[in-house]
Amino acid sequence: MTLALDGVRIVDLTQVMGGPFCTMQLADLGADVIKVEPPGGDLSRSMGGTELEMPGDDNAPFFALNRNKRSIVLDLTRERDTGIFRALVRTADVLVESFRPGVTRRLGVDYDAMTEINPRLIYASISGFGQTGPYANRPGFDLIAQGMSGVMSVTGDAGGVPVKCGVPIADLSVGLIAANGVLAALIAREKTGRGQYIDTSLFESALAMCVWETTEYWASGETPRAMGSAHRLSAPYQAFRTSDGYMTLAALTSQQWLALCATLDRRELATDPRFETNAARMANRAALVSEMERALSRHTTAEWVERLLAAGVPAGPIHDFAQVFADAHTHARRMVEEVEHPVAGRVRTLGFPLKMSDTPLRVRRAPPLLGEHGTEILRELGMERGGDE
Repeated sequence: MTLALDGVRIVDLTQVMGGPFCTMQLADLGADVIKVEPPGGDLSRSMGGTELEMPGDDNAPFFALNRNKRSIVLDLTRERDTGIFRALVRTADVLVESFRPGVTRRLGVDYDAMTEINPRLIYASISGFGQTGPYANRPGFDLIAQGMSGVMSVTGDAGGVPVKCGVPIADLSVGLIAANGVLAALIAREKTGRGQYIDTSLFESALAMCVWETTEYWASGETPRAMGSAHRLSAPYQAFRTSDGYMTLAALTSQQWLALCATLDRRELATDPRFETNAARMANRAALVSEMERALSRHTTAEWVERLLAAGVPAGPIHDFAQVFADAHTHARRMVEEVEHPVAGRVRTLGFPLKMSDTPLRVRRAPPLLGEHGTEILRELGMERGGDE
C-alpha cells in the first residue's frame, strides 16, 4: 500500500535525538530517509552503559530513533565524499541537519550551496538556539534548553530544587516541530515550485510548549512556579495518594466536581465555601488536597479508578513502563511493533501514535547497520562503491 510520503527523498545529516526523531517521523510516513553518517556513525550508536547494549555494534538509543532509514557513511571533509553527497542532494526533496550554526558552511553543504545544485530543495536546520541571536553559537542540549526556556522552573514540587521534565521534551518537540515544517514546505512547494529554508531550535521548541505558563505570566504579571502534578488553571486536577499508592483524577466541570464529592462520600465538600467554585478550589488547593486524600485513603487506586469512571469523573492509575506495556490498551492500540534486525534478531519498537485510514504507517526497515546501504545508494546514483568503506 502506498504511504503518505512515498516518493519523497530526505537526506538526514542529524545525530542523537532531536534531528533523528524528526526524520524518523518522516520515514514512518513513507519517505526514503537516507542517513548520512560520519566514520564511526551517529553518536547514539554508542550511547549508554552496558545495560543498553544490543547484539552487534549498536546500542538501544540508536534503535529507538532510526527505524525505516537507510545508512551510508560519508566523510564530508573528503572531497570525494563531498562529491557523492552533492550527487545525493541533487536527487533529494529535503535535507535535515543538526550541526551547530556555521559548521555546514565550513563543510560546503550549507543551504546556499545545496540550493545552487537543487533549487527545489527544502533545507531544515535544527540547533540548540537557532541560526541567529546572541546564543546562536552555544552548544545545544535538551537539559540546557529546558533550563533556559523556563521548563525546569515549573517542573517538580513547589519550593523544591530544579527538576527537568522526565522525558526530553526539548529534543522531542523540536523533532516534531521540524517535521511539521518540512511537511508544510512540501505542500508550499507544490504551489510555488520552490523549496525553502527551515530554522528551528531546542530552545524555541521547549518554550513553545509552555502555553499555560506564558499565558499565566502575561495575564497576571506573576512568574509561574513549580506546582508538582497540579494544573495551573483548574482544581482538582493532579495526582492524589490512595491506600496503596497514587492515582490521577480531574474534575474540571461543576458536574464532575459534584460527582466526585458524591463518589468520595464527601458531599459536604461541594457546598464548602472554600471549594464551591474552581477559583475557590484553586485558592485553597492545599486544603482541598488534604480533604480529598483523607477520603481516598479508604480504598486502593484500582478501586477508586473503577468507581470514579463509573460516576463520570476522569481518573487513572499512574503506571511505570512495565505496567504500560502489560496494559491491554497499549496493545489494542498497537503501540508495540516488532522488526527483524540483521544482527539483533527480532526487536521491539514503539508503535505509531498516528493512525491513518488510507495510508497507514508501518515499520518497513530495521534501524540500519552503519553504512549498510552504501553500495545500494551509490548504485542508485550511478556511482561506484566508495565513501562508506
